[in-house]
Amino acid sequence: MCLPGTIEAVRENGSAVSRRAVLAGGGAAALAALVPSGAEAHRRRRHKRHGKVVDLTHTFTAGFPVYTGNAPAKRTLTTIPANGFYKQEWTFDEHSGTHLDAPGHFIAGGRTTPELSARELVVPVVVIDISKRAKRDPDAEVTADDLRRYERRYGRIPKDALVAMDSGWAAKLNTPAYKGADSGGTYHFPGFGLSAIEYLIDRRRGAAIGVDTLSLDNGPSTTFIVHSTWLGADNYGIENLAGLDRLPASGATATVGVVPWDAGSGGPARVLASY
Repeated sequence: MCLPGTIEAVRENGSAVSRRAVLAGGGAAALAALVPSGAEAHRRRRHKRHGKVVDLTHTFTAGFPVYTGNAPAKRTLTTIPANGFYKQEWTFDEHSGTHLDAPGHFIAGGRTTPELSARELVVPVVVIDISKRAKRDPDAEVTADDLRRYERRYGRIPKDALVAMDSGWAAKLNTPAYKGADSGGTYHFPGFGLSAIEYLIDRRRGAAIGVDTLSLDNGPSTTFIVHSTWLGADNYGIENLAGLDRLPASGATATVGVVPWDAGSGGPARVLASY
């Protein structure tokens, strides 16, 4: 005869034990090894209860702002009442919505999306918060000094990390302020500065950088030095991130779900962070 809940606990633990083993002299010991202790069960419940996943992806919509070219467009191909199933046709370029820039986006012969390894797409994520400075200066940049300040407070930036800029710009999506175009057509929004990129390349060997704006370079850039330097080091970038203010500054892991488009210079991505 088993104590109430014993069999259920064994099943939940994913293990099996024979009736003979239970009835044998060592049965109690066998069950004790299979059934989690109170402390262990509590630890598992606590881990499950407090584990969080944050979606860092904007909904991909028709008309989503793009840096250049045509915004995404869609049309309905079939409907359930008329055809028995529903589907849409989308037209968009690879750099629409929350999306990845592969090295081949700026570098001739650079890797394209199918050549990015799975290991590169599941990485530690650190958040560099420049939102206060960006409120005063829409052209603000993440600098090497920002990274040093981060490390003094939170510890060394991990190797192969996604270093993400939180400028507060995600809240401006679908408003003119997201591009911040002035009367001359120049954009104004934050991005990374060259000093930060050189710090990550030379000292930290980061895998990716991410921004909550339209471009890795800030809005008024005309040289795109951050794109060419960072992608030229065989790294990738992510643009138009959302929800970075919901992440801890350190300790999260990002999963970047980009489609391996044939010869893709990048592409829309579902980016999730867990901690």
